[in-house]
Amino acid sequence: MDALITAAARALAAGDVLGALGKVALRSDPSALALRGIAMARLGELTRARALLRQARRGFGQEDGVARSRCVVAEAEVALALRDLAGSTAALQTAAQYLEDHHDPANALQAWLVVARHAVLLGRAKVAQEALARLRGAALPPALAAMAGLTQAALALRSLQVEAAYAALQAAAVAAGHSGIPALQAEVAQACAELTRPAARLHTSSGDQVLDLRQVAAVLAGPGCVVDGCRHGVWKDGQWRALARRPLLFAVLSVLAQAWPGDVSREALIADAFRTARGDDTHRARLRVEIGRLRVLLRGWLVFEATPRGYRVRPADDGALAVLLPPVADDVAAVAALLADGAAWSSSALALALGTGQRSVQRALSDLLQAGRVHPHGQGRAQRWRALPLSGFTTALLLPPLLPGD
Repeated sequence: MDALITAAARALAAGDVLGALGKVALRSDPSALALRGIAMARLGELTRARALLRQARRGFGQEDGVARSRCVVAEAEVALALRDLAGSTAALQTAAQYLEDHHDPANALQAWLVVARHAVLLGRAKVAQEALARLRGAALPPALAAMAGLTQAALALRSLQVEAAYAALQAAAVAAGHSGIPALQAEVAQACAELTRPAARLHTSSGDQVLDLRQVAAVLAGPGCVVDGCRHGVWKDGQWRALARRPLLFAVLSVLAQAWPGDVSREALIADAFRTARGDDTHRARLRVEIGRLRVLLRGWLVFEATPRGYRVRPADDGALAVLLPPVADDVAAVAALLADGAAWSSSALALALGTGQRSVQRALSDLLQAGRVHPHGQGRAQRWRALPLSGFTTALLLPPLLPGD
């Protein structure tokens, strides 16, 4: 490595991005291209940065395996910032292992952290846990330790392990303080504030009670049956039965649960579940079918009874039945929750993260655009969407869950 490349690398490490660019701006060798790519990423020019890093990776020969692997890691981190979540992380994991084997632990740990962050966004708990396990016990730089703590906290929150998330955030706050990076400290502070913000509403006959994440966890750990309107499923004794892929079934269940211990007329159920004001015999027949499916799916947990005017639900053990609702009544809350991180998302990345179809995401984005809550930029495949956070609410319960049985 020549003196100019060394000087540019030291300038980047010291935070002097423009100084580093001035040293390598007119060079086109792979090392200079890689440094220019990193500098452009720090300036926020992520698309240009990825192109430069890709060009640098292709320029390094087979004998420059470490440099090629570093470019793979940098490319993956830029892709994560762009919320380009398509494709496999196999190449990134291979690069991480190569860097470990060739005595570059700092970049190897950075690579495993990118793998973990990518997996958390897509709801892949096992992959995220395995990647984070590589970081445990290692001597991490403060900034990397803070990001690892944030990732561990996000993983714990998706699994509703609130105390584990709190411990991870406390460790992240200490590491962020040692790093001296204001933006990182602000990110940790914002994540800590999520634990105390309203996360859900507990529906009762006397009105709704606003809960934070700790209170939500206490409700779910209780002895009763909980219909979870945030994650679209049912909890009982720590067990989970998901209905997220059965929206019609959950719509029927939610209406019945909110009316417990009373019943709901067939007309009201048809209006809410089928979204029609005029039900006919076909709707009533379909309602009977859906009630039968709920009886099968939730046998032993909930009992569905016919009444003279409609249906009612009750716990099979005659215990309590609680209903959790999102903190904001919004059909597109999950999309808004993902956009609340402030990053620019493509509709395809949102669909991947939510595990739903791209057309459903596009309809939600259209509704958010009409409400003035998102801003698109770019055209076609390059179009990205941004939004302001859901002010005053935590989005943890609206994000794709990592739950038992999913």
